[in-house]
Amino acid sequence: MGAFWFVELGILTLFLQAFNPGSSEESKCLPGFNSEMYIFKVERNHLQSGRRLGKVVFDDCTSRTSFLFHSEDSRFKVDGDGTLKLKRGVTLHNGHKEFYVSTQSKGKKITVPVRVLHEARHGHHHHHEMTTQPQPGSSLSLPVLNFPKSSGGLKRRKRDWVIPPINFPENGRGPFPKHMVQIRSNNDKEVKILYSITGPGADQPPVGLFTVDKNSGFLYVTQPLDREKKDKYILLAHAVAVGAGKAEAPMDIIVKVIDMNDNKPVFTQDPFTGTVPEASKPGDEVMQVTATDADEEGSANSDVRYTILSQEPQLPSPNMFVINPVTGMIRVNAAGLDRENILKYTLEIQAADLEGNGLTSFGKAIITVTDSNDNAPQFVTPSYTVSVPENKVDALVVKMPVTDGDDPHSSAWATTFKIVDGDPQGLFNVSTGPSKMEGIITTAKPLDFEKNNKYTLLVTVANEVPFAVPLPTSTATVIVNVEDVNEAPVFSPVEKMIKKPEDLPVDSDLVLYTATDPDTYFIYNLLYFFIRNDLAGWLSINKDTGLIKVKSPMDRESTFVQDNKYSVVVLGTDNGISINEIPATGTGTLIIELEDVNDNPPTIDERMIKVCNKESSPQLLSITDKDGAGFAAPYTVQLQGSSLSNWTARMNDTKTGIILTLKTMLDSGDYTVVLRVSDNQGLHQESTIQASVCDCKGADVQCIDKAVAGFGLSSILGILGAILLLLLLSLLLLMFLRKRGGEKKEPLLQEDDVRDNIYYYDEEGGGEDDQDFDLSVLHRGLDNRPDVFRNDIAPTMARPEYRPRPANPADIGNFIDDNLKAADNDPTAPPYDSLLVFDYEGGGSEAGSLSSLNSSSSGDDQDYDLLQQWGPRFKKLSDMYGGGED
Repeated sequence: MGAFWFVELGILTLFLQAFNPGSSEESKCLPGFNSEMYIFKVERNHLQSGRRLGKVVFDDCTSRTSFLFHSEDSRFKVDGDGTLKLKRGVTLHNGHKEFYVSTQSKGKKITVPVRVLHEARHGHHHHHEMTTQPQPGSSLSLPVLNFPKSSGGLKRRKRDWVIPPINFPENGRGPFPKHMVQIRSNNDKEVKILYSITGPGADQPPVGLFTVDKNSGFLYVTQPLDREKKDKYILLAHAVAVGAGKAEAPMDIIVKVIDMNDNKPVFTQDPFTGTVPEASKPGDEVMQVTATDADEEGSANSDVRYTILSQEPQLPSPNMFVINPVTGMIRVNAAGLDRENILKYTLEIQAADLEGNGLTSFGKAIITVTDSNDNAPQFVTPSYTVSVPENKVDALVVKMPVTDGDDPHSSAWATTFKIVDGDPQGLFNVSTGPSKMEGIITTAKPLDFEKNNKYTLLVTVANEVPFAVPLPTSTATVIVNVEDVNEAPVFSPVEKMIKKPEDLPVDSDLVLYTATDPDTYFIYNLLYFFIRNDLAGWLSINKDTGLIKVKSPMDRESTFVQDNKYSVVVLGTDNGISINEIPATGTGTLIIELEDVNDNPPTIDERMIKVCNKESSPQLLSITDKDGAGFAAPYTVQLQGSSLSNWTARMNDTKTGIILTLKTMLDSGDYTVVLRVSDNQGLHQESTIQASVCDCKGADVQCIDKAVAGFGLSSILGILGAILLLLLLSLLLLMFLRKRGGEKKEPLLQEDDVRDNIYYYDEEGGGEDDQDFDLSVLHRGLDNRPDVFRNDIAPTMARPEYRPRPANPADIGNFIDDNLKAADNDPTAPPYDSLLVFDYEGGGSEAGSLSSLNSSSSGDDQDYDLLQQWGPRFKKLSDMYGGGED
């Protein structure tokens, strides 16, 4: 039944499209599915694997009945005849599942949407009926969409399945509004029906694009549609019975905008750039150009094809490149690319839709020919003859420049070198120089003139990348002559070890240590031997024979011996006459392993101990023996002399330490204990221990100095009394000095007034004799001036008022000016007959007088009348020196 329903739906869709005023009859058949959408209904949510759902029908305008279909959802499979099956189980979680089915036809991919619906979830389904009726006032017929029949009367019910979309072309020329379809209710003959639509394009943006005649149900479009802006509109149609409410359930109307070829292809970039190696062969890919078309994807309107219109330059062939019309891939079409002649090609590309027959656009592709390694590097000089001294590593042998015709500083131009013959031992190394255009041969190992004095090397040169075409390889021959040098004598072995006892007698032979001269070509070379780094001075060597003897006694326990080994460096020097060079010196190392002998008696480490004279605790004394383990522990000990009567000494359990114990109660004091310690070979030595015996008990040794113990309470009290007496004398002296200072006459200037104090930073003094002065007598405040008056002139003015010192520092200037004016008019202010005290500046100075007023005779030229303008205190001076009447 589902398949039958779907066929019916496809027929209704084709019937609707046949009456679409935007479509026209085409003579050319277009491949495609027989429906815009397939809907298959199932009775349950969970579908089992292998279930058959229905069938899709595809027509490619041929007689074929089997096609290769592809399902977007891998759980669904479409057979060649269009049968849709389930590959594995599927659960419809939301009651439906949508996916796409596609196939290929004439190089194009054609797709169709498929929807699987759960029948129980969506209710009973009725088919929409689509009929054609004459449009009022028009000779044309429009499709009619009837609301689904209800079960009876105006009973409400759920919405039905989605009807096939209404296809309407974009860019319509009008006139507008333009009829699209008529909506009818099956109850329009029984009651008055009013029609309306809602959704995007109706009452939602873009508002008013679609309208409906409320009485007749005719659906109109009011302006041209643009598929590139919106390719589909979903409207909701309503039918309401006048006075009875809804007559029908709302019905979905899908308006699908039919694409028109109104967009030409656009290249994704312009120009396209690419590169091609000059050694490329025909068929090699170069680059790809692409263009996009805004028209409907998968349709002929967006099917772009590419063509090369022109090539510049047209050398060596006008068709050096070819383009795939479908993919836009550009390939090499002919041989003959040569970067040295033509560096760049410019191709003009055309892109046209409608499979190359529609709208066109143009772009450019710029192809740069890159260098290929088609030129082999060549040695400038094919052969070299050089000389290299022996025994040198990394010594420069030769530099070999080359040339290359490829692009400079490219991998096809940079060179590499290889020694292919003449160096089986790897004595030489060849590398590329910094310029990449020269080979540098150096010595990798020391050359030996005595073994081989000539080498012939064969060197090849190549590039960093392989040759693009077969090319001959350039070679060079290098003849290396080895130069003889005076080589140092060689000791054998370089490090010689011998074993000797440390008490070997002086002048005893140790070893014969000699060297050989590598310069075997000369038999008159003489060798001389010397010892270096004989830090202890124990050895001597015969310079002609190399015989080493004992010069002074050796000692294994010496600080110059490390791990029983004593090392010296032996020098071997030739006479240098072989090739008229300075003498050469070789070195060898002699290591003498000294065997231990018992030549060091054991000694006691401790020299002083402290013990109590009552219940004395044992003292553990440690023993040291410089000899090895064979001549050391176990040790033995014996007390000597008077120590036997007061002390006991025995070895500890390990025989490595002495336990010394005081056995007699002695008076506190210092005692000498003599011990004889012997090693396991009987070698002994007497050691003296200073023991301090203290008046104490047990292990808590506390020794009190007698001098400190005699320092009792009376001594401490005497010291404290002396200190107190000194403090009392110091206090009396201070009081006496203060009293004498109080008898002096109080200075006129006080120190505690800070208003007019003198602040000084440096004093120049009165001369060399004036080094002790007191300026405090000059510090006088205004409130402390003396109450004295002139005897000759009575004051005629009132005493002025002085301002107190302001708290605000900003008023200091006004404070000084006001008090200065008050002082100028104060008859009681100094210097009127007041006692002025100055500091004594000394009896003279080694410097001469700086004053130019040496006598009163020089005052005749002075104008002292000006002093009267300075106030009362300067008036007397003007009268005295200016010759006034007073």
